[in-house]
Amino acid sequence: MTQHISGIDWGIIAAYCVGLLAMAYWLSRRQGSREDYYVAGRNLGPWPVGLSIMATQCSTNSILGAPAFVAFTAGGGLLWLQYELAVPLAMVVLILFVMPLFRHLNLVSVYAYLEQRFDLATRLTLSGLFLFVRAFATAVTVYSIALVIDLITGLGFFASVLLLGAFTVVYDVMGGIRGVIYSDVLQLLILAIMLLVVLVSLTTASGGMDAMWQAFDSERKTTLDFAHHGFGDGKTFAFWPMLFGGLFLYVSYYGCDQSQVQRQLSTRNIDATNNALLINGVLRFPLVFLYCLVGVGIGVYAAQHPAFVSALPATGQGPQYNLAVPLYMINALPVGLVGLSLVALFAAAMSSLDSVLNSLSATTMEDYVRRFHRGHWTARKELVYSRGITAVWGVVTLVMAFYVGDIAPTVLEAINKVGSLANGPILAVFILGFLVQRVAGPQVIVGLALGVAVNGICWLTMPEISWLWWNVIGFFVTVVAAVVASFLPIYKRKSGAGRTEGEPDLFEQAIRHHLRTEAKVNWYRRSAWLLVWFLCLFVLLRWLE
Repeated sequence: MTQHISGIDWGIIAAYCVGLLAMAYWLSRRQGSREDYYVAGRNLGPWPVGLSIMATQCSTNSILGAPAFVAFTAGGGLLWLQYELAVPLAMVVLILFVMPLFRHLNLVSVYAYLEQRFDLATRLTLSGLFLFVRAFATAVTVYSIALVIDLITGLGFFASVLLLGAFTVVYDVMGGIRGVIYSDVLQLLILAIMLLVVLVSLTTASGGMDAMWQAFDSERKTTLDFAHHGFGDGKTFAFWPMLFGGLFLYVSYYGCDQSQVQRQLSTRNIDATNNALLINGVLRFPLVFLYCLVGVGIGVYAAQHPAFVSALPATGQGPQYNLAVPLYMINALPVGLVGLSLVALFAAAMSSLDSVLNSLSATTMEDYVRRFHRGHWTARKELVYSRGITAVWGVVTLVMAFYVGDIAPTVLEAINKVGSLANGPILAVFILGFLVQRVAGPQVIVGLALGVAVNGICWLTMPEISWLWWNVIGFFVTVVAAVVASFLPIYKRKSGAGRTEGEPDLFEQAIRHHLRTEAKVNWYRRSAWLLVWFLCLFVLLRWLE
């Protein structure tokens, strides 16, 4: 698939990478402490944070995998859009119940809450789980994206890893969370513009939007599948698992995952935090709809040009459909736009990697280095150590990328399943801390382990159950197991083992202080607009069928 890329296109790519480094250097001069580095001094506005959250979700795997799912995957099509219905609902839960507490505690690491509520072992268990899963997933992501870059450019795998990873690590180390957020905004704008350019090109090649839509396979136009439930019928992408499984997944990911919560904690107040979530809840669907429409166009183009599919690199499992979008970009777009299209692919990859590296660093620094350090460090020394830890995680993930080649082609799908193994149980741990007084640290760890184990059993022995349901199953198994364990005589009530009567309820304090006192916006009323948006999206999907 290696294509000739002009010197002008390479110049555009080089200018983009140099520009990122220059921006990161400029931002680095404003940093004076680890709080500046990890949460931007808690002084950012809602728009850059909200757009950054969106950019992280729009990874290279998304903009390549979603169009391939819509256009080519067996059982695929526009059913993917059902998944987005859960986003506004998840934002309501986060706005009203989760973020007020985290803002109240003035956290850097979200897992620090677990030590305050439960004990140190619970904090270290959850933060360690985050570090392991995210580092492994990041290495696989680097591997898969570098493979795409190699196939497109012919640079070779080693050079592709360095091109993608080295620039990301360097500007991440220098720029901190501000560099992550502002670069994400830039990358999202480039990506959206190039997706629009590709969509216009595809609609022109098909004779217009209406002609393209009419030519698209009618079976793939289905947007809502109420005929199946995914709970034993072998249908992974039915409506109910995508709605309820997606809801639990998104609340867990946006509310309990350091890579997401850290940015939400970088805003200046609760109104800015909640507005960032509102922006994500409203604008994420149009972005996903855009690259799904690109999938419609690619599907029609491939049907009208049989040689296009034969030009895709093939494996033992058939053509690599994930490469359809970059192949079209290189062949159909003029010089200059090809460079911008490759920048868009790099941008999607970088926006996923930079936030993960910064959050791996923050978790390591807050939950391990500072937690166990005895003595005093100056703010400047903490900043230096924070940058060093980011660099170490960058090197670790890049090196790991060279050792996942044998498993990465199948793990890319499995990574989503690994996330669903743990998302529900992790969410349950936090919810138990919010709402159930008697449950203590050892009991939630028992529940967490059992929730993950039950999901693992579903994976190994019940493949006919949609993996999206694991988010729900794991949540309820964890809750029930922890509550039952709290009544067992082996768990004696002692200091640090849950809240006792008369202790202040941090959850209620946070809701009262932030939503009813500090906030200048009535978030109960504004959250209702997200419910209206959910209904509008549902009507839109019904209309598209």
